[in-house]
Amino acid sequence: MADPTSRLQAGSPYPLGATWDGLGVNFAIFSAHAERIDLCLFEPSGRREIARLTLPECTDEVWHGYLPGAELGQLYGYRAYGPYEPQRGHRFNHHKLLLDPYTRRLAGEVRWTDALYGYRLGAGRQDLSFDRRDSAAAMPKAVVVDDAFNWGDDRPPAVPWQDTVIYEAHVRGLTRLREDIRPNERGTFAALASPQMIEHLQRIGVTAVELLPIHAFVQDRYLLEKGLRNYWGYNTLGFFAPEQAYLSSGSNNELRIAIRRLHAAGIEVILDVVYNHTAEGSELGPTLSFRGLDNASYYRLLPDNPRHCINDTGTGNTLNISHPRVLQMVMDSLRHWVTSYHVDGFRFDLGVTLGREGHGFDPGSGFFDALRQDPVLQRVKLISEPWDIGPGGYQLGGHPVGFAEWNDRFRDGVRRFWRGDGGQRPDIAGRLAGSGDVFDRGGRRPWASINYVASHDGFTLNDIVSYAERHNIDNGEDNRDGHGENCSANWGAEGPTDDPEIQALRARVRRSLLATVFLAQGTPMLLAGDEFGRTQNGNNNAYCQDNAVSWLDWASAELPQNAALAAFVARLTALRHAHPILRCRHFLHGREEVMPGVLDIAWFDEQGQAIGHDAWNDPEQRTLVLRRAGAREDGRVDVLTLALNPGDEDRIFRLPEPILPSLVLVDTASDGLEEHRFDGRQVQVTAHALVLVLALA
Repeated sequence: MADPTSRLQAGSPYPLGATWDGLGVNFAIFSAHAERIDLCLFEPSGRREIARLTLPECTDEVWHGYLPGAELGQLYGYRAYGPYEPQRGHRFNHHKLLLDPYTRRLAGEVRWTDALYGYRLGAGRQDLSFDRRDSAAAMPKAVVVDDAFNWGDDRPPAVPWQDTVIYEAHVRGLTRLREDIRPNERGTFAALASPQMIEHLQRIGVTAVELLPIHAFVQDRYLLEKGLRNYWGYNTLGFFAPEQAYLSSGSNNELRIAIRRLHAAGIEVILDVVYNHTAEGSELGPTLSFRGLDNASYYRLLPDNPRHCINDTGTGNTLNISHPRVLQMVMDSLRHWVTSYHVDGFRFDLGVTLGREGHGFDPGSGFFDALRQDPVLQRVKLISEPWDIGPGGYQLGGHPVGFAEWNDRFRDGVRRFWRGDGGQRPDIAGRLAGSGDVFDRGGRRPWASINYVASHDGFTLNDIVSYAERHNIDNGEDNRDGHGENCSANWGAEGPTDDPEIQALRARVRRSLLATVFLAQGTPMLLAGDEFGRTQNGNNNAYCQDNAVSWLDWASAELPQNAALAAFVARLTALRHAHPILRCRHFLHGREEVMPGVLDIAWFDEQGQAIGHDAWNDPEQRTLVLRRAGAREDGRVDVLTLALNPGDEDRIFRLPEPILPSLVLVDTASDGLEEHRFDGRQVQVTAHALVLVLALA
């Protein structure tokens, strides 16, 4: 611990944050509008402030100082002095302890009290009032840490995009109910990389786990008061620190060890990151860090009334990525996770917000330019959630080359198709072909489409076929929250049923939905637990359900029907791996003749005839045949035909010419995994099912 009587030396403005050199610690923090910043040191429990030292220098708007003798583990925070003038966008209040935006570790958590607000809650003047209570007792403290770690021979798996299979998971919910893992490790990074989990991921063919936010986040006050919790974690407080609740050991190295183990198993780690807003909420939110350090720089404010935040995110504030120091913070954070934790990619929550300039969304924005030219970050996988709630906020397909995007048109189109909606034939054709109508431009590839039918936000796969309506009463918002239109169907009973016919039909539609994801061009994404029929009991917005609603029930995974579904998923991923045409690197346009009479891609009706213009636009025509052909690495030609029947009656499909002996690889009418040969002339496709056929040329 530092001697509280020590004097701060000038130190250096770079790097930002707290940097230990073996002899002391350099502290550096940005604020363009502060008049003074004090470094506050705390004893190990974090309860008592033992020293308050004014940072002696300010260089290029970075305040800095060096404390000789300071050691690893030192707890600290800041107090920023400056104008409290909300009408001008300034909210300095030195009575509020502020967290270092660059801290690598937090000690303690936010303990909700009115003292955390820069103004007096309940005052008639609202945020124009000024609160003089000290917030230190209610604030987590930053911790001085060293990022040194022996990575040994760790190498990123570097799985090519076209070979990638993503598994979206929540660190806590994934293993909280796994009884074969030690109780103290369940729901943590240690359990994520346990032999049991790695074996499961490998068995079902996963190449990457995409983790819901693991940056340190805040539990919302209003949720805690209702007996709920911020489960998903989209409420970031620290962009450089892992969430302490996910560390069974309390050491950041637990995450590094987990990533190293996953890498050794050939599995990449992608982080869902939230750089569009922070946990401080609107102008009426608390003062925890950024707001107190420099509100006018860190947040986008209304130009004609900077008292108020711009709210393109729906969370109350929008991080001002256009500011060079804020952009620097985001880029430093991203590089930190790649260099210090060896993560393999990022999924950007509300990615449109990050690409906003003064005139709106811009694929050539400063953020995208900085990211794509960065020598570290240009090598990792980049995924965007291509929308926010701001003007022009839906930008599917509008991101620059090098990005993949969550494709909600795939999600909704596939759900509608298998629900049996009319007029879906042209749309499902586009989705199966990699959504070329959306992404085939500017050098982008089919992998840019992240194909999914279920994600953390919405119904699980099981609930898509079990509920026609959302059931979110437990969220405490009178069932008003979550998506109103889910493109789902209950097939005869709302929720669980003992009716064997409904159960069989639901199982068939589940398999058809899954098969569509894995047999389409693009990058398949599977929601954790969907491989064994996980349910959220109809809750399509379980963001606040840190309980059995959200946790994976691994006991149910052992049930015969659920184990069979997991085996079916493994079969689908194995087929993608075995047949390159299912994961084609380029868009297919139906212009290349791969073998006599066989184009690289072609569409037919159930009679084996090419579909004409009128038939494409007939809303009552629902069946479809897709044939794709391409060369394998061994020089042989793969000809794969996919026949889809979303209707209520079984159909006999006549396969298109030329007729070749064939092998049925997949039939979603049953969970059987047996292949069988036939003469290639015609195949029966059960109602609400699809069949994949390989021509034995």
